[in-house]
Amino acid sequence: MNTQLIVFGLYFLIIFLIGLYGLKRTKNEVDYWIAGGRLGWPLGGATMAATHTSAGTFIGTIGLIYTAGWSFGWLLITIPLGYWLMVAFLAPRFTKVKQLTLPAFIETRYYSKTARAIAASIILVATIVYIQAQIIAGGLVANVVFGISPFQGMLIFTAVLIFYTLFGGMLAVVYTDLLQLIIMFVGSLLAVPFALRQVGSFDQLIAYAQVLKPDTFEWSGISLTLLFTMGLALLLSLISTPDKLTRLYVMKDMRTIRRGILLTIVTVCTINLLVFVLALAGIAVFPSLPAGDLAMPLIAHALLPPVLGAILLAAVTAAMMSTVDSLLLVAGSALSEDIYNNVLYPNATKEKKLLIARFGIFIVGLTPLILILYGVGEGTLIQFIVLLFAALMASSFCIPVLGGVLWKRATKEGAIASMIGGVSVTMLWKVFGFPYIDPVVPGFISSLLLMIFVSLSTQPPPEQAIRPFFNEG
Repeated sequence: MNTQLIVFGLYFLIIFLIGLYGLKRTKNEVDYWIAGGRLGWPLGGATMAATHTSAGTFIGTIGLIYTAGWSFGWLLITIPLGYWLMVAFLAPRFTKVKQLTLPAFIETRYYSKTARAIAASIILVATIVYIQAQIIAGGLVANVVFGISPFQGMLIFTAVLIFYTLFGGMLAVVYTDLLQLIIMFVGSLLAVPFALRQVGSFDQLIAYAQVLKPDTFEWSGISLTLLFTMGLALLLSLISTPDKLTRLYVMKDMRTIRRGILLTIVTVCTINLLVFVLALAGIAVFPSLPAGDLAMPLIAHALLPPVLGAILLAAVTAAMMSTVDSLLLVAGSALSEDIYNNVLYPNATKEKKLLIARFGIFIVGLTPLILILYGVGEGTLIQFIVLLFAALMASSFCIPVLGGVLWKRATKEGAIASMIGGVSVTMLWKVFGFPYIDPVVPGFISSLLLMIFVSLSTQPPPEQAIRPFFNEG
């Protein structure tokens, strides 16, 4: 236990120092929101990869494979495909007009402050959903490492996150992301050989998993319809979540973006493959856990040497923090830049906007804790919370973003209808719909149809709105 405390103490100390460094380096709004928009590909790719890798990877994926079998692993193919779509079709035009936020892009392309405010409101609500999954995972890790209650662990985890994101902005987030990606990669890479040693070899690991849970390698654990539509949700969300889209703005040019995304694909896919092996180790060694989400913390605590176990748990924590800090920043910008300054007080000073942003980060970071305290999301596998966020983002923003850079005829009325209709249908399907089809399907189809029919039924967009994105010069 002392070893784990020392490792985590050093880890959190470095995070705090990076936050202070980010505060010192932050000179203006561009630094705070997009790290000056001048990062090279190593930092740009690292922050994209770290943002992608979350509790959904280390705890949620292991928990779902533990519960429902290996079939969930096929969704790994959505990662390179989604990022290829981002680089090939979206990024070249999306980054022609560099913005501070995704809703700011919505306003510029769709010449509408209302569309921007709607986009920001959706982001605020959906972000709370996603952060909740990460905080629940933080509580599980803290319970294993420190022996405290999960809720106390959630409280500590949230406090650390809010602190360095609040003061350091995107610069702090980018540098902590680099550190966290290194920890995630090294931790998972070192953990696999030790986990395999517990059972003898990879072949024996497969055999143990198959004997202890015969359906591990069957397709029956998850309905094929649900599995396919979950993959669609993950694929579409890769090119529509605001935390990833704003990462395109932090890199200085398209050449940098292409190299950065290649680094992202390689590191994220490698980490996921290592995680799949750890999931099988969890089945082989702990075949009767009450909840699949407990598998990863127990692997780190019981199977690995103390120092390596602490490093792996730090990697899990890093995965959560590298995602939540990005989303907190997105939420702060949505409240400050897109709602407060855009709708309420257009002439607000930079100091006032930054104050509101920090207030937004604090509130959005705290709200999931309050929801958990009242039982919202209790008992839900973390990966399913992550998938709900993916569906909300894909059904809200995929069509307005892609349509904005690929279809000149897309109008502000079409974009507004697409966002509202997509997110509304997704939520209704989640509550009342057929459970074996992910909510992204009806939400995305509704968003697409509304964009097409409403845009064609309204006046074409003005030339000045589309020229920056379609000018090939």
